[in-house]
Amino acid sequence: MFRAADLLLLVVIFSSMFTGVAFPEMGRYFQPYPLYCMMFLLFLSFLSLDLATVGRTLRNHISMAIWLTFFKLLLLPIFIFLILKVACPRFATAGLLLSGVSTGVVAPFIATLVRSNGALVLLMVVVTSLLVPFTLPLLVEVFVGRALEISLLAMIELLSLIVFVPILAVEMLRKWLPGVLGLLLGRRYPISLVMFAVINLGVFSKYAGYFRQQPGILLSTSVVALALGGTLFILGIVSALRAEPEDRVASAIVAGNMNNVLIIVFSSRFFGPLEAMVAAMYMIPFFLILLPLRVCEQFWGKSFQALS
Repeated sequence: MFRAADLLLLVVIFSSMFTGVAFPEMGRYFQPYPLYCMMFLLFLSFLSLDLATVGRTLRNHISMAIWLTFFKLLLLPIFIFLILKVACPRFATAGLLLSGVSTGVVAPFIATLVRSNGALVLLMVVVTSLLVPFTLPLLVEVFVGRALEISLLAMIELLSLIVFVPILAVEMLRKWLPGVLGLLLGRRYPISLVMFAVINLGVFSKYAGYFRQQPGILLSTSVVALALGGTLFILGIVSALRAEPEDRVASAIVAGNMNNVLIIVFSSRFFGPLEAMVAAMYMIPFFLILLPLRVCEQFWGKSFQALS
């Protein structure tokens, strides 16, 4: 059920997080690069899928795509915010930001590790990235009561850069250098591990001083992040109970794997360190989601075989 590649991934993730906090001077050199690593990870995800496949998925899953978009960008963040407002008010804003941001560019990579509808996950990355500049500021204004002084055009440009530059690069590579594409595809997993390590070193070294000044925040933000990750996973499954097993798994990935690095940057500018810390510690459930996904894969194994 749990594979050696999964274990290697978790070792890389947690060791790079620890290194970033314990040796921030080492991670300082990687701080400018998380955004570019995110772009490269999406580039790697597109290597095995073309735009025609994504378009076909949209046509065949149009109703589910509409439902998942509404669920991911509006229904889910509102529900999470209201629950946290009652149970743990201090973290309500962090929960709203994390659950309301677009599906992460790493989500398609997670989808390749388990039996899921990877094209649907990739489609949701594109769709939610296009819509979140409109939905997230609205949610923050309505529920937090804060009008964000953020350029809508700048946010759209940033998300378009993250999403569409990798898509264009893959299409150009597919047309003019298919041999390079095949070479990268065969080495996608180790390259992805390097990207994850660079992202964690850059992110956690930046906040190492804050962790050291308030060590208790490490525990509280980790607990909240884990609880949030588990809740998002369960709600993702529940939102697609009537769908095929591959689509149910895809829904869980869409809900649980979000652009938390973007929220780290967003929180640092418009909110406080607490929101940024929760977003950073979400790296833990972000990848631990592999464990329940493997359980689902085994539990629904016969259904997957029937679909194959």
